Amino acid sequence: MLILSEACERNKGPILEVLRTEFAASRSVLEVGSGTGQHAVHFAAHLPHLAWQPSEQDEQLAPLAERIRLEGTSNVRSPITLDVRDHPWQVARVDAVFSANTLHIMAWSAVRAFVRGVAGVLTAPGVLCVYGPFRFQGQYTSDSNAQFDRWLKARDPLSGIRDFEALEALARAQGLVFAADHPMPANNRTLVWRRAPAGA
Repeated sequence: MLILSEACERNKGPILEVLRTEFAASRSVLEVGSGTGQHAVHFAAHLPHLAWQPSEQDEQLAPLAERIRLEGTSNVRSPITLDVRDHPWQVARVDAVFSANTLHIMAWSAVRAFVRGVAGVLTAPGVLCVYGPFRFQGQYTSDSNAQFDRWLKARDPLSGIRDFEALEALARAQGLVFAADHPMPANNRTLVWRRAPAGA
């Protein structure tokens, strides 16, 4: 039986509307941390101009591959193993990267590795979209996010909701320019960075 994430079912529609615009000029997308694969099959089906590359850590790959096999359209690639801490990432270069609900479950060292890895595979021009909960100027956007952060840290002290300003500093150091902050349901955001065309 395929694993079903209720959160993915709830948020896939609103995220798709953002990606329709942000990925309009893209042709190849690497999804980092594809999880159950619900996002991959949904977005690829509705964005047929994209070649969608799902990825996961090795131990999570089998159920992801099963969903892609059963539900994926022709523009969804077979999922690949990717640990963001690897350097460099052994993946083909792409003009877009997407990741949802990943940065708050990683250690901060892995978040740094994620941004470094994205910069290593993203072409110019290119776009990075990251979905999830974030803090701004050290403040939570809701009481529920503050509660969620406490739960995350009780489970794993190295995890937690990330500060936008810290992420922005990492991205800027890798040549990525902040482009958009899309408010999303359930007190989440989709943050967008872009790599300028070569010579711009």
